[in-house]
Amino acid sequence: EFLDVLVNNNHGQLHTSVYHKPAVEPYIVPFLSDHPRYIHRNTIKGALFRAVRLCSNVEDFDKERLNIELMLLLNGYPPKFVSYHFKQFFEQHHIMSLMNELNDDIYRELHHKLILQPTYRERERERQTFNKKEIRVLFTFENGPKLQFKRELHRLWKKYYIYEGSLVNDVKLRFSSKSNKSLNELLVKKKPPRSMLVTNHTTTTT
Repeated sequence: EFLDVLVNNNHGQLHTSVYHKPAVEPYIVPFLSDHPRYIHRNTIKGALFRAVRLCSNVEDFDKERLNIELMLLLNGYPPKFVSYHFKQFFEQHHIMSLMNELNDDIYRELHHKLILQPTYRERERERQTFNKKEIRVLFTFENGPKLQFKRELHRLWKKYYIYEGSLVNDVKLRFSSKSNKSLNELLVKKKPPRSMLVTNHTTTTT
């Protein structure tokens, strides 16, 4: 297991699911707690979203769905409230058929879609990081693998970050390079600044 993900190697095929620590109680925000109702709605939505992202097959997702439902009921969530928001989640992602029949093809399509979709925290981090119109990239210029660094980074930037609706479409990459130190700079011991020598001399004589 890694954090909240359980990874199994089945004859070279990796399968992931939600990992539950045995000692952890199934406690979430109680329904009768003094919180706005949207907090309880988002609790259900977030749990299902997490289940789809972490469970690589439909059987594991169905087990986790039942775990979520039981956890909600244990924390005082009314069955009608739970059922309504479960149905909303399934309708929103066009997978209502999974409530009646476990179809691995339909589920895998949703799994791949949501696993690439940024979470709320990732979107917030993106907004905070890219609140300017340019990003300065400082790198050490050298021949060899780094020779194509600028071109390759531009290619990756356009491939993964520039798309319709992206928050960074107007952000430009600005490159600045510095050179490696020469052998002369590395091997020659330079004198300390004159101001330091004067200060030390004054301190010693006094």
